[in-house]
Amino acid sequence: MRLFDTLTRSHVELPHAPGPIRMYFCGPTVYQRIHIGNAVPFVLSMWLKRWLELTGYETSLVINITDINDKIYDAAPGQSASLAERATRWYVEDTDRLGLGRPDVEPTAVETVPDQIQMIEELIAGGFAYESHGDVYYRVRSYPDYGRLSRQKLDEVREQEPNARKEDPRDFALWKANKPGEDTSWESPWGNGRPGWHIECSAMSEKHLGTSFEIHGGGMDLVFPHHENEIAQSRALGHDFARIWMHNGMLSMGGEEMHKSAGNAVLLTEVLDRFGRETVLLFFMTGQWRKPLDFSEATLTAARAQAETLRNALRGETRSSGDWDAFAAALEDDFNTPAALAILHEWARTGALAELRRGLDVFGLASMADRAQAPPEVVTLADARIEARASRDFAEADRLRDEIAAHGWDVRDVAAGYELVPRA
Repeated sequence: MRLFDTLTRSHVELPHAPGPIRMYFCGPTVYQRIHIGNAVPFVLSMWLKRWLELTGYETSLVINITDINDKIYDAAPGQSASLAERATRWYVEDTDRLGLGRPDVEPTAVETVPDQIQMIEELIAGGFAYESHGDVYYRVRSYPDYGRLSRQKLDEVREQEPNARKEDPRDFALWKANKPGEDTSWESPWGNGRPGWHIECSAMSEKHLGTSFEIHGGGMDLVFPHHENEIAQSRALGHDFARIWMHNGMLSMGGEEMHKSAGNAVLLTEVLDRFGRETVLLFFMTGQWRKPLDFSEATLTAARAQAETLRNALRGETRSSGDWDAFAAALEDDFNTPAALAILHEWARTGALAELRRGLDVFGLASMADRAQAPPEVVTLADARIEARASRDFAEADRLRDEIAAHGWDVRDVAAGYELVPRA
């Protein structure tokens, strides 16, 4: 299998099965419920894990939870810890609804503070970082390859965190001294404070996957400064760190990227309430993972129609067999979900239902083959409709059909009598 690597701008082959394949994807900063765009790296990583395991790989997937961050302090001054705890529960609840399971490990920044302090001490000892009035900064100029991931020249890197106490405007914070209004802090060799955002992920990934692992992922918006800084920190210490960098494309609305700060974010739970998990997952399949994906009423409605087409096919009879190798080839070539989805529709059209069920299961969509049980009152109406048709009272049969529809079900005539199907 090959995947596109942001660092080299090329496709990189994974080692042969069984691997192992160790993966770290950046999770959310928890200060409110996640929006639909935040779900993309979660879904992509869980899908990738499912596919790799199906093809014989041993995998480890780590998705972190950032529960120490300026955004949390700003959102709940004096109560950031309680907000982070609540928002962590919201995140787990909302992503559980996608039905894809959980990562192998979901570390938090809070629980790995000692590991971060140790890493900062090593960076200082190596001359890559320095203390200034209780803060600790990374010396960007000490790492000659800085900017390679984001394609920036070292002398053109823009300032990330303005502070006159820094040696160089480009330097970024590894440790921040405690400030008034911040309700959480930890003891360190530099005084009470808390870690910077970037050191958190270097420490969490290396704690659970080691200093060298196969895949690091996250949204395209994390290329700079977050992932650029992670590379600098870890490789300055001689760690190989991640071999492949997967950056998923962002969701857009009306041509604008979806961001909480832009005020155009739609909560994941709201989309799930309205369209259901199967439509949401199918919507994500329609986009190539590293390209932008348009989120709109039209694109969600189209995904719902595709879901209904596949469900209808699964209610039919098997008429052929499908080419599983073609499906596998699509996913082995940079995890091309739109190509895989086209094959699923071809199997639906030709009646290759065994392969269709197997393919849908890769993406957590095996439930599309489930037949929902209609409530007793709807079954009674359907039985009455059969009797009306037998007595040629078609007006009554039509009335009963409409009443069944009002209950949220469609009745379909089949050789054995009738079939009740939930309305899309």
